[in-house]
Order: sequence, then structure tokens, then C-alpha cells
Amino acid sequence: MFDPVIAPSGTLLGLLQRGRGDGTLHALTAPRPEALAALNHCVLHDPRHDWQVENRSLYYARLYLDLGGDLDAVEAHLFDPEDTLDTEECRTGLALAVLGHLASYGRRDALDLLRRYAAGGASWAWALDELALRDDDAGLRALAQPVLARFPAGPEGDAALATAVRDAFEPRPWRLWAEDPREAIGARVRAAQETGCFDRWQRQMRPSGPRPGWSVRAVFEWAQQGMERGAALHVPAARCLAAVAGPEDRPEIVRAARDGDDGARCTALRYLADSDDAEALELIEGAVITGTAAAVEAAVDAFERMRSVAAVDRARGWARRPDPLGAAAGRMLACRGGTRDRDLVLGALREAVRGEGPDAPTLWTLVDGAGRLGIVCAAPVLRHVYRETASSHLRGRAARALAATDPSFAAGFAVECLWDCEETTREVAARHAETGDNRVVDRLRRLAADPAEEAEVQTAVRSRIGTEGTP
Repeated sequence: MFDPVIAPSGTLLGLLQRGRGDGTLHALTAPRPEALAALNHCVLHDPRHDWQVENRSLYYARLYLDLGGDLDAVEAHLFDPEDTLDTEECRTGLALAVLGHLASYGRRDALDLLRRYAAGGASWAWALDELALRDDDAGLRALAQPVLARFPAGPEGDAALATAVRDAFEPRPWRLWAEDPREAIGARVRAAQETGCFDRWQRQMRPSGPRPGWSVRAVFEWAQQGMERGAALHVPAARCLAAVAGPEDRPEIVRAARDGDDGARCTALRYLADSDDAEALELIEGAVITGTAAAVEAAVDAFERMRSVAAVDRARGWARRPDPLGAAAGRMLACRGGTRDRDLVLGALREAVRGEGPDAPTLWTLVDGAGRLGIVCAAPVLRHVYRETASSHLRGRAARALAATDPSFAAGFAVECLWDCEETTREVAARHAETGDNRVVDRLRRLAADPAEEAEVQTAVRSRIGTEGTP
């Protein structure tokens, strides 16, 4: 999947792609054809950088309802000939999730589209999971025959069916089909269920990796073998090392951390940092200076996991370094520093935005730290991150930090956050938004009554209703 192209934050499309609350508010005042075109573009061309964790489906479904939009464009996308060529779930997953929410709101056209796609589409399993949560028993039973027809009778088809049953996110349809009196359906699904259970038992009986009694050298060799085939195993290897290593093995581990091959060096650095070894900090610094890219990354990760007072003190000395260790030191102070470290954290935050932009991964921790330490001077940078980032999760973190640092948040960004795509951001807004704005009162009412809203958001809404008398 290619990285999505995100429009500027000041455009309607850019706001909707980011999932910002202002996207909904602008769409409701824009010409309806323009708003629907932007909405369809987002649903058909998933704008998320990490589509597995960022939320957009409920946000877009609610906008379809508010605009009274039809689903012709979604239907054309799902049943396009490309569906047989590009079978990746990321091509259709967002559209199917939006249809699922629309079906839960009573949109019959969305339910019918899901049924048709489950019967004939490439990502049928996703559609079936959506229907498992929303459709009635009769609708699901009607899909048994077309779904099972995807798996021809015979060893290969039966094995593929067993895998599909085993890996199903929602088991309800398969349980219904297992009760079907027809031999070609009920008996076949029951056999697939039994095969899946047996497969899981076999995997548990054949564990791979280190065994009790392995030596330190064997653990290092296992980690290096993983490194050579492109699998980073130093984290589990370090846990294994904690189980097999004794005091007499420390010299060997220290040597590996200083100049071993990548697998051994990464494993040893992680182990020594986790055990707060006296030489861990010097070895980490040495790896950053002399190590390969893999060793540098492992050293930085190991350092950030340290909890000791010595590690925090060292971070204060490293925070201004113009290298990965300096960036890690800033993140450590953001997580574990005190009020004396505010200037260092603020400097790291500003430098990250200047050097890497508003989507830099390091910002997640630094933004949290600005809020935790109450760095009021960070508010302008946090507002910039909030506006510009394409990550809805990072924007939510910026909103929480602004709630702790920016006196204008309650009457400003908190209002639009009530329409945000992330439920955690809506929760922050529900706790802070000024109710003097009529839009806030109306939105709190809708969130409180919406059965699709998350429980945490509704709890926050009800706390405002109870304490402030909001109707």
C-alpha cells in the first residue's frame, strides 16, 4: 500500500482526511456536492498512515448520515473489477467498516451492500465480520452457501476453510452455519472447526526458539540467525538471557555489548539495560557511536526503557546531542523528568518539529511530556502539531497536552474535538469544552444518545450534564 497523499490542513479534503472535528463542521456548511465528493474520496482512498489503529469509519459514517449521502460511489468501488486483482484488505476495509456503522444506524442500503459483497467480494471475511455484529440470523444463514462455495471440496479447499474458520474475528456466522442441517454446510463447518482446534493444539505442542538449558552463546547465536534472515529477535533473546545467564556470564555479555555481532550486541545491550548494569549507559553510548544502524536502534530503545535515577541524570547531559541518543534523552525526560527538565523537553519538542515535521514519531512522547510537565510555553508548538499532523492519534495527544497547558483550549480546539474521529479525543473534549457555545450543548446531547458512541465518551458527557446542568 502506498502512503496516502494528504491535502493541506486548511482545505475541506485535508480536514476530512485527518479526521478533525472541523472537517465535519466545514462539510455541513459547504455546498453538498463538494462535501460528498470530499467524503467519498476519503472513504475510497483510505487516508490513514496506519489503517489498523487509526479510527475513521464512525466519523465518516456519521457524516454520511448528516449529509444524507447515497452509497453509489462506495458500491462502484467495492464491485470494481480491480477487486479481483487487488485483494488487499486496505483497499476496501475502510469502506466496509463505514457500511457496518451505517447498517447499525438503520441504513438498509448499507446492509444490502455488505451482504452482496460478503457473497461475492474479495475481502468477504471483513464484510462477514461487519455483518456478524449487525445482521440477523436469517441474513447470516443466507450467506452460508455462497461463502462455502469459495472453498471447493477436497483437501486444499477443506484446509483453506479450516484456516478461515480458525482466523475469523467474529465467530457468530460460523456457529450458525455449524447448526445447519444440510450435510454440505453444517457437517463441513463442524469439521473445519475441529481441524482449527487441532491446529492450535499442534502449534502449542511444537514451540520454536530457545529451550531451558540453552547457554548464553546459544541465545546469542539464535538472535544472530534471526538478524540474518531479517527478523529482529534481540528482545525475546534478552528475556531468554535473563533466564539462563548467571553472574559468571557477565563478562561474556559485556564483551558482546561492546563489540559483538549485531544479534549478540543488541541482545546484550537490552539485557544489561533491563538489569540496570553498572556499565549499561557507557555501553549504550559506545554502541551509538560505533555500532551499525541496528545496534544504534537497539541501544536507543534499551536506554529509553531504563528507569534508574542514573539514567535520568545521564539523559540531562545527553539531551542536547544532535544524534539519536540525544533525541532519546529528550523523550526520557518527557516521560520521567521533573519540572527542572521543562526547558530541555521544550527544546526537544521544538527541534523535532523543525527538523522532522508534525508527523515525526518522536513527537508522540514529547507531546505527552509537554502536557505532563505543564509546559505552558509549548502551547504554540502543540497547536501547530494539532493542526498539521496527519495522525489522528498524535492529534489526540496534542489535544490532551493543550488541555493541560493552553487556557484557550476549552473555548477553542476542545469544541471541534467533540466531532473528532478518535474516541479518546472526543472524551477529552467532553470533559473540557465550554458549554457556553450552543454547538457544544447540542453535540453533548447527541453523543449521550448515540448508541454507537464509546462508553468512555458517554461517561465524560454525563459527568458534564450532572455537574453543569447541561440539558
